[in-house]
Amino acid sequence: MDWTTLLHLVADEPVFSASLLLTPGQSRARVQKQLSRWTQAGKLLQLRRGLYALAAPYRKVLPHPFFVANRLKPASYVSLQSALAYYGMIPEYVPEVTSVTTGRPETVNTPLGRFSFRHITSSLFSGFRKIEIAKNQEADIATPEKSLLDLVYLTPEADQPAYLDELRLQNLEALDLHELERMAQDSGRPKLKRAAKQILRIAEAEEYEPL
Repeated sequence: MDWTTLLHLVADEPVFSASLLLTPGQSRARVQKQLSRWTQAGKLLQLRRGLYALAAPYRKVLPHPFFVANRLKPASYVSLQSALAYYGMIPEYVPEVTSVTTGRPETVNTPLGRFSFRHITSSLFSGFRKIEIAKNQEADIATPEKSLLDLVYLTPEADQPAYLDELRLQNLEALDLHELERMAQDSGRPKLKRAAKQILRIAEAEEYEPL
């Protein structure tokens, strides 16, 4: 396969898998060798083994970080600080994309940014939805309520008033407090139940009217 053919195949793809290039009569080893050459030449960006993106001079589509996170680890969804920042609920800039997964935790450094994956128990792997975050790019992202609960679950002492106050939560109208309480109750986790009560306290202090 030559470079022109590759561009024709993946020009509209934010990221692509090496398996997309496998055709009858072409070995995986040969495809991998050619991809390695293009990566060394600066034409491709290798995100992880078998996953690539076109380098800036050649791409038509800018990969959204949330889309990339989902492709790096398909059994995951964006949550925690990244989702909270996406919904405008925390004021801080988040320098990396944080996701949760039932698989092993890891941090992946790529030419497109840093991506962290935190392990969560399978019983709590829910509360996310597919959102179009850029043209023709969708990503699984936790709801505002689940983003908060995931953060509490994965952070020591995050159910304490001091921690939740330090988050400086804002735009609380994005929260469905009834849904937050339901999720906390359904989880069966005392920590999440305590956190839900504290978040309700913060919302009431800001004179927020529940949905």
